[in-house]
Amino acid sequence: MSERLSVGDAAPDFALQDADGNEVALKDLRGQSVIVYFYPAAMTPGCTKQACDFRDSLDSLQAAGYAVLGISPDKPAKLAKFRERDGVTFPLLSDPEKETLTAYGAFGEKTMYGKKVTGVIRSTFVVDPEGKIAVAQYNVKATGHVAKLRRDLGL
Repeated sequence: MSERLSVGDAAPDFALQDADGNEVALKDLRGQSVIVYFYPAAMTPGCTKQACDFRDSLDSLQAAGYAVLGISPDKPAKLAKFRERDGVTFPLLSDPEKETLTAYGAFGEKTMYGKKVTGVIRSTFVVDPEGKIAVAQYNVKATGHVAKLRRDLGL
């Protein structure tokens, strides 16, 4: 089980491929707030709902100074299909080795349908402009999460 992050911790840096195979690095986004969310699998019902909620809120999040990055273990080709199918308008990043997922405490033991399994823990973080964790939320629900996050952020 990986360590969980708390408010005030340094956000682990990462450089991952997006759906087009381009590298996206967290350090390149310093100076702005970044919402980094981890989800189990592209094109599944819950992950689709969550991605579409972020997509539908993106204009207001960006207007408030937030960038959004979605990270899953999916390969870039699958992320590209997901982006095209659902009109996702923010970067979806590929972490097939689960190194970034683990660094954020978003991969490990969880309960699914009453059984303990190892997998992606649906989690959301807000990284402040200095690269520190401003919000750390684990085991978030796919449905309604973005609305709750917006309320938490005062948007």
